[in-house]
Amino acid sequence: MSKAKSKGAQGTPATVALAKADVPYTLHPYDHDPTAQAYGEEAADALGVPRERIFKTLVAEVDGGLAVAVVPVAGKLDLKALAAALGAGRRAVLADAAKVERVTGYVVGGISPLGQRRALPTVVDSTALEFETIFFSAGRRGLQIETAPAGLVRLTRAVTASIGTGA
Repeated sequence: MSKAKSKGAQGTPATVALAKADVPYTLHPYDHDPTAQAYGEEAADALGVPRERIFKTLVAEVDGGLAVAVVPVAGKLDLKALAAALGAGRRAVLADAAKVERVTGYVVGGISPLGQRRALPTVVDSTALEFETIFFSAGRRGLQIETAPAGLVRLTRAVTASIGTGA
């Protein structure tokens, strides 16, 4: 895997963060269908990548604060497991889309766990560690980053835990 350039048409806050940290990554653009509603599944199908290797970024409200969950698109987020991984109580709900866009600086369907406006506590599903590389949004619809999961965990200061279901 080569290090892609972070400038130009493909540059996003996520790619800038990877380049600044000297983490190797590859960008995978694809033609986004504006009528698509399952963005991760669309990316997997367009890129020919198993859904277990494409991860979606979700933001939840956990005990009054926001937290990021990175889970395979092949499954769903277990909100109780997310709260437990953060050492919080049992209360966790997905955050309102408008609030998520405001806090992260990304649009829904293009939210990256990297390069967000404000660093949030992050949990990466432990299945990510089973792969040499994983894919996640580069910060816009139609663009995925491929990188080693360890780089994502390090840059987001994430904990890893089993927070996904049905993958």
